[in-house]
Amino acid sequence: MNIAANARLLALLSAAHALGTLRGGARRRFEALAREQPAVRASALLWRERLTGFVELAPAVNPPAAVWTRIRNLVDADLQEARLAQQKAAPSTMPPTRTTGWWGSLALWRGASAAGVAATVLAGVIGLQFWQQAREAQQVKYVAVLNDDRSAASMLVTFDAKHRQLTLQRVGDFNVAPDRSLQLWALPPGRTPQSLGVVDSPEGMRLAASAQVLQQAPALAVSLEPKGGVPGDRGPTGPVLFHGALIEKTL
Repeated sequence: MNIAANARLLALLSAAHALGTLRGGARRRFEALAREQPAVRASALLWRERLTGFVELAPAVNPPAAVWTRIRNLVDADLQEARLAQQKAAPSTMPPTRTTGWWGSLALWRGASAAGVAATVLAGVIGLQFWQQAREAQQVKYVAVLNDDRSAASMLVTFDAKHRQLTLQRVGDFNVAPDRSLQLWALPPGRTPQSLGVVDSPEGMRLAASAQVLQQAPALAVSLEPKGGVPGDRGPTGPVLFHGALIEKTL
């Protein structure tokens, strides 16, 4: 199954996987495809990175007083309904069935009902706050999946236009010697490659970048350089390990 050919479906599945709402067999099939198809794996990583940013941005929120008032009103209504039901059942000629143990505890079910109401109301408050934070979250403008010489995905690169920040995340398992560094380059056509920074972290990192530089570069590359990298105005001096097209997002 090639879901990478359907951009909308791939985005929906990746977002659901990152949120944890993709479950059971559907989740297992998606993860199997991600292991087999670099484009699916890159999309899953992109959405996980994007939604993780929402969590980091969201501050702690105290629900308004009106929320607690509504919870108390709903709980009181449930208790009143339970009392009325007991009163209606009292004149019955049949002896009441006595239920013993914690399973038959009225307090247990009242508590469960109150907890359910509270959870529902609080979920609405948190959802509203999440939506508000999402409006201020990262705005990914460019995406690149950098492949090695075997066309295997090795690094995911995204550019947040709002914060002018590149995010690099390692996908492959390439190991860098202690006396070497990976260096990221923009590849403008007909011009010397321009350094975007040195990747010192083995897992990935964030680098400041200019949207103007990326607009002029249809592709990115990563080279293996001496420790600390080389001057950015002369281009890479070591072998190019990863490269890939830089794509402007339209969705």
